[in-house]
Amino acid sequence: MSRALTAGAVAEFIGTFALMFVGGAAIIQTGGENLLVIALAHGLILAVMVCAAMQISGGQFNPAVSIALAAIGKQPVGKAALFILAQIAGAVVAAMLLVQFFDSDAVNSVKLGATLGQYTTGEAPKLSAAFGLEVICTFFLMFTIMGVAVDKRGSEKNGAVAGIAIGLCIVADILAIGPLTGASMNPARTLGPVIAGTFAGIEGVAQSLWLYMVAPLVGALACALLWKTVIEEKDDDEAV
Repeated sequence: MSRALTAGAVAEFIGTFALMFVGGAAIIQTGGENLLVIALAHGLILAVMVCAAMQISGGQFNPAVSIALAAIGKQPVGKAALFILAQIAGAVVAAMLLVQFFDSDAVNSVKLGATLGQYTTGEAPKLSAAFGLEVICTFFLMFTIMGVAVDKRGSEKNGAVAGIAIGLCIVADILAIGPLTGASMNPARTLGPVIAGTFAGIEGVAQSLWLYMVAPLVGALACALLWKTVIEEKDDDEAV
């Protein structure tokens, strides 16, 4: 494995670890009740980590993003697979440490910061609406990523501040749908509490797991394919 690929995997581990640790800690500390704090915690740490890792791995920190970029030829499939493993590992390790560091009652009360919401828990989950909300908000996230970090027209001008735009999109998405779905938009962010919480004996962490695996992927792929076919500048296009 090349040094650059190893460095990228390490960066993806650290960035996703930070997202899970800071975001989960904010949920635990507030009892899941302060939406603004939770949204800012996720958005701010993601913005910082994307800025730090942009030149190393692209600051993907999300399996749906990694798969979508591979699907449109922006990175090799093998690289995407390695990054996804690093992302999931980072989220799981962070969640396991949250179990160790925080009061067990506080951890259990919010199911270890699991990405769950009113539409995905309870006796009558509105799963179709939850699926649509996760798809749409992941589309917004991927659209932002493509615009400021992937498309050369944006990355060449905004590379230094791309993380800020991506972080703000996360804040907006969580404020919009957080109480309803948990605003995952990220299979690794969902799998962290599910895997660590299962080992820790926390009940209910894996509810509607399929939704959080599939919906972000659908949203990210839809956006990436749209960008590739309609928005991306071709060699014979006139500059705008």
